[in-house]
Amino acid sequence: MSNVLIFGHLNPDTDAITSAISFAYLQKQLGVEAEAVALGNVSEETAFVLNYFNVAAPRVVETVANETNQVMLVDHNEFQQSVSDIREVEVLAVVDHHRIANFETANPLYYRAEPVGCTNTIILKMYKEHQITIPKEIAGLMASAIISDSLLFKSPTCTQEDIAAAKELATIAEIDLETYGLDLLKAGTNLADKSAADLLNMDAKSFPMGDKNVRIAQVNTVDINDVFIKQPDLEAAMKKEDFDLFILVVTNILDSDSVILAVGEPISAVEKAFNVTLENNKALLKGVVSRKKQVVPQLTEALS
Repeated sequence: MSNVLIFGHLNPDTDAITSAISFAYLQKQLGVEAEAVALGNVSEETAFVLNYFNVAAPRVVETVANETNQVMLVDHNEFQQSVSDIREVEVLAVVDHHRIANFETANPLYYRAEPVGCTNTIILKMYKEHQITIPKEIAGLMASAIISDSLLFKSPTCTQEDIAAAKELATIAEIDLETYGLDLLKAGTNLADKSAADLLNMDAKSFPMGDKNVRIAQVNTVDINDVFIKQPDLEAAMKKEDFDLFILVVTNILDSDSVILAVGEPISAVEKAFNVTLENNKALLKGVVSRKKQVVPQLTEALS
């Protein structure tokens, strides 16, 4: 049998990459011939993490059916966020912390979804359940994912389970969460040399909402103006994409607020979802940092 390939979502963030690595290591300890791969190049934030713990980035794949017939998904389940030929292979397992949508399989599978802030929080539980020791570098990757997904515990998606898991993993990895965590988050905010296309594809996901096809991208920064100085180019690039609505969420990781840029129709649904009036296609969303909890559900309801 060929290797079981394990991967996170398209445009992978730190959790998608590191959960593939940590889950693949766990599967290997359980006797599965598994390999972590990626559905895109790593971000600067993720590169910082991998370099810090001296772990190689997973190889990037565009298709999987040409080399395996079995896969495991981490940090996603929706097929439009997965590899292009996902329907041509058997999904053996899913470990995720998002909503469940646009997902079905022909065969029974292992499915683990919990309402926590990070996939690696769930994977830590699985290591414990199987009594598998976590190597220092794997623990460091897992802690990094929790820091990233929770914005150093400031996100409303963060739970006490995430905080406890991060502390436990940080002890194994021998890192200080506050010092290392701030360095990690800042590593992903160097946007000066990024094109509009780069910014829109750093962390973007597609969602079916009602009868609309919606794209929501998110960028973290320490200065909102670093992004919106490129607003004309951003809007032009957004309009070229084949989506009914395209929303860019620009999050200030220091203030824990976001500014959204919206292009498409019905634009009124965006204003309704967040109770704002768009001016020059933009609006401030106070206290909004989580796409999963503070953007997707509200917009889904407005479009239903």
